[in-house]
Amino acid sequence: MIRLHLDSNAAGALKVLCLGAHSDDIEIGCGGTILWLAERYPSCQFHWAVFSATGVREAEARCAANLFAGSLLKGLLLHSFQDGFMPYSGADIKALFEKELKPLSPNLILTHRGADAHQDHRLISELTWNTFRDHLILEYEIPKYDGDMGRPGVFVPLPSQLWRRKISYIIDTFHSQRGKVWFQEETFTSLMRLRGMECNAPDGYAEAFYGRKILL
Repeated sequence: MIRLHLDSNAAGALKVLCLGAHSDDIEIGCGGTILWLAERYPSCQFHWAVFSATGVREAEARCAANLFAGSLLKGLLLHSFQDGFMPYSGADIKALFEKELKPLSPNLILTHRGADAHQDHRLISELTWNTFRDHLILEYEIPKYDGDMGRPGVFVPLPSQLWRRKISYIIDTFHSQRGKVWFQEETFTSLMRLRGMECNAPDGYAEAFYGRKILL
């Protein structure tokens, strides 16, 4: 396969905007890619936005953002919209996109898949595309009870130390999710192994994305 590389010199440091409806979405969907970007582009800047992070989940989101992005984390926005009800708060969330996120003008945006089965995820993806019309947007996937596995076409192979660190950070940080049947190391490992097989990743593991509009 031909490997494409991000041009971090086009406008200074690479600026990455990470969007998640809930406090663990970013980490599950693209945590390995974030770790990979931090290693490959040590001067890049991460901006983090989570729209449903309340109580203990706010503390978890804050902790995870600092673990994954470290000193490269330049902005952290945590909001308290009700889980599962975001489409009914669409106008308020849209206003936040326009006021807080659009001025960032990031080089790369990591957001939810537009066809995701979860209504909150779909809304965040829709507003991403509505707000950022001339940007590189990659849509990540989240495993869930609905199955919801599609056929992504953009892959980020992950070295062993990175995908293992991703899983360790997730399991160690999101204590509130430990009682859920799907919240297991095997769930996250299995998906990355399947995507690694699809792209023939050197170490066998990868994260996958949907790229609707990519300029070469």
